[in-house]
Amino acid sequence: MHLTLAFSPCPNDTFIFDALVHGRIDTEGLTFDVHLGDVEELNRFAFAGKMDVTKLSYHAYGHLLPTYDLLNAGSALGRGVGPLLVTAEPAWVPDDPEAPIAIPGKYTTANYLLGLAYPQLRNKTEVLFSDIESGVLSGKYAAGLLIHENRFTYHERGLHKIADLGEYWENATQLPIPLGGIVIRKALPQSIKDTFDRVLARSVRYAFDNPGAGADYVARHAQEMDAEVRRKHIALYVNEYSLDLGKEGHAAIAAFLKQGRARGVLPRG
Repeated sequence: MHLTLAFSPCPNDTFIFDALVHGRIDTEGLTFDVHLGDVEELNRFAFAGKMDVTKLSYHAYGHLLPTYDLLNAGSALGRGVGPLLVTAEPAWVPDDPEAPIAIPGKYTTANYLLGLAYPQLRNKTEVLFSDIESGVLSGKYAAGLLIHENRFTYHERGLHKIADLGEYWENATQLPIPLGGIVIRKALPQSIKDTFDRVLARSVRYAFDNPGAGADYVARHAQEMDAEVRRKHIALYVNEYSLDLGKEGHAAIAAFLKQGRARGVLPRG
C-alpha cells in the first residue's frame, strides 16, 4: 500500500525515518510519498487531513483525536528537552501582557507550555522557528520560544534564557514532556496501522544500531549544519520513547491531554 508521509527536516526526524525512506529495512510492502516541513506546517497539514501518516505536535494531536491515531513508535518525549523562552535583554521580566512574543506556531507544544507557564503573555506572533532568534535580536519581539537545534546555539548569538518550559512541565508533573508524535489516519485499516507502527519501530532500531547510516540525509536537511549540534539534537530527542512509548510515555501524554482540557487549551472531547 502507498502512503503519504510527512515529517520535519530536523535531525531527530530524519535520523529515525532514514532507514524507512531509503529502503534500508523491510517495509512489509508499504511505499511512501514523503514530504518534509516545519512543525507548524505539519500541524496545518494534519488539521486539513492531507497526510496518511504525519509527525505533529502533541498540542495539535489533542485537537485531532477524531481524525488520527497515535502510533507507539516515533515520538519525541524526554526530560531536559523542552522549548526555551529567550530574550535579548537579560533583565527582561515576563510580566507585560502586551510584550510581543515570537512563537513557532499556534499548535506547537511550545506554545501550549508557554500558555501554562506564562498565561499573561498573550501578544503572540507565529514565526518560522528558524527565524525567531533573529526577530528577538532585532528587537521586533521582546522574547521568543526556541525549539529544535536553536536551543543549543542561542547563547552564541547573545540571547539569554528566561525559562526552560520543559523543566516547568517536569517539576509540575514528574513526567517527561511530550513534544511530538507520529499519527496515522484513523480511517485506514487497522492492519495497515499496525504494519506501519512495526516498520517505524524497525527504522528507529536500525538508526540506533547504525547511527552513521543516515548521516548524509540528516546533514542535508538540518538547519544547523554543525555535526556536533546535530549529534546533540539526536541524542536529546531520540530515546527509548521513540522506540516504544511504554507505560511512562503513555502516562505523560494522558497528563498532557488532561491538563490541556482542564485549562481550556484543548477540546474536552
